[in-house]
Amino acid sequence: MAVGGTFDELHKGHKALLKKAFEVGQRVLIGLCSDEFVKQMEKQHEVAPYQDRLEGLKSFLRENGLLQKAEIVPLNDPYGMTLRKGCMDALVVSEETEPTAMEINKKRKTMGLGSLEVIVVNMIPSGNHTPICTTRIRRGEMDREGRVLR
Repeated sequence: MAVGGTFDELHKGHKALLKKAFEVGQRVLIGLCSDEFVKQMEKQHEVAPYQDRLEGLKSFLRENGLLQKAEIVPLNDPYGMTLRKGCMDALVVSEETEPTAMEINKKRKTMGLGSLEVIVVNMIPSGNHTPICTTRIRRGEMDREGRVLR
């Protein structure tokens, strides 16, 4: 089981994604986007440094008794370890990142590897029914729980 992301401003949507991964997998490989990879993404907002995001992620996992079931690795590209044989059998993704999972499975097929099961988690709505997202949190429009601030 694997899940990946930037996990900046660790919010209710991120937490739902992570919890789902641990519901369906005994051990979960978490790819955390490296600072170098984040720069390539050209995000519309500032992103906390890798070490800060790692500490926030570990804190959440620790609080939920999940840290011992997790392996966190730096993610330097959209594929991480997904193109290796036998590393995992499924990916947990959000609706937003489902296209990347489909691309991963296409690449795996061209490499003669089997497809990974893709488990899609719905985006979590905010107080005004739009998805909770880091961009809107960084803009001060909502908090990490999706409460609308302005």
